[in-house]
Amino acid sequence: MMGEREEDDDTEEAWLQLRPMEPLPSQCCGSGCSPCVFDLYHRDLARWEAARASKDRSLLRWPESQSCPSKLNPETFVAFCISAMDRLTKDTYRVRFAVPGNSQLGLQPGQHLILRGIVDDLEIQRAYTPISPANAEGYFEVLIKCYEMGLMSRYVESWRAGDTAFWRGPFGDFFYKANQYGELLMLAAGTGLAPMVPILQSITDNEDDETFVTLVGCFKTFESIYLKTFLQEQACFWNVRTFFVLSQESSSEQLPWSYQEKTHFGRLGQDLIKELVSCCRRKPFALVCGSAEFSKDIARCLLCAGLTEDSYFLF
Repeated sequence: MMGEREEDDDTEEAWLQLRPMEPLPSQCCGSGCSPCVFDLYHRDLARWEAARASKDRSLLRWPESQSCPSKLNPETFVAFCISAMDRLTKDTYRVRFAVPGNSQLGLQPGQHLILRGIVDDLEIQRAYTPISPANAEGYFEVLIKCYEMGLMSRYVESWRAGDTAFWRGPFGDFFYKANQYGELLMLAAGTGLAPMVPILQSITDNEDDETFVTLVGCFKTFESIYLKTFLQEQACFWNVRTFFVLSQESSSEQLPWSYQEKTHFGRLGQDLIKELVSCCRRKPFALVCGSAEFSKDIARCLLCAGLTEDSYFLF
């Protein structure tokens, strides 16, 4: 009987049932992370093909991990519990997740994570950058903007404190080192502010870091500016300046006095970028984050302003 069962297990149909399932396009977050969900699929497919060729199912087994199940992993989704969810604007949330054992998440400032969601039986994945300090203990926070027709937005808006969400990571190729640059010129649009926040805070938290920072946040209106209190506090440091560009406002009369002199109206274009680069106190290295179109336009403007391709980074 045992021999018959082993023979049945080695049929083509039995092996096909063990074949890894190719991900749907919606399961790729599109952020260029490595390993991508398709990288993991091809890795597992190669293991399956090797196991089938040798008729050895033990090759499909992964060695048991000795690490804590809550430890962040770039290949495997890990569950984190939502401890708080705050609505910052009509469509944007700041969500706090608990990290068990009061431990640190384990990522560098500006690195991002991949969130997995399931809506209408469809798995989707999107990239988000924590805005909490890299050395935060027991929690991490993300900034998430929801869109009216977005699938992930439907998933996020269903969250409540106590729910669980699944993340993997970290990912990202920019690694900040104290005093590595004379000045950082941060150019962010909307939630593109996210990677700038932990990098900026790592600078101001370090008394030995004398890097100058010029942060430019691009938003539609004054009300849509994220993290106003945090940005005001950061602007009080001797080496930090903040500016804002509002695309759907045209007058400073309605703005608080503290914003009137540092707010521009319209869009962040060639002339303003040239002015910002020329006003930098030291040779700048630019960090850019926003939509793909925003990043492409800003990169072109930076080159026209005299920066070289190795003098900026696009998140």
